Amino acid sequence: MVIVYSATWCAFCHAAKEYFDKLGVKYEDRDVESDPKFAQESMSKSGQTGIPVIDIEGQIIVGFNRPKIDEVLKTKQLV
Repeated sequence: MVIVYSATWCAFCHAAKEYFDKLGVKYEDRDVESDPKFAQESMSKSGQTGIPVIDIEGQIIVGFNRPKIDEVLKTKQLV
């Protein structure tokens, strides 16, 4: 499962979600502004407050790092 911790105002969050859409990778979007529980989850997984935080089957990526996302998606056989 892929989880994207994001906020509506975050351009990199939108870019990450659009990238997953383009690849056909399903993800769950968790808005850290609308639910404090998601903000806490994101911080506990990443150790920081920046977004997006992307959780690809337990592999945490902070920011929209496309090469790292591609690498993890391939490793996890999601693309």
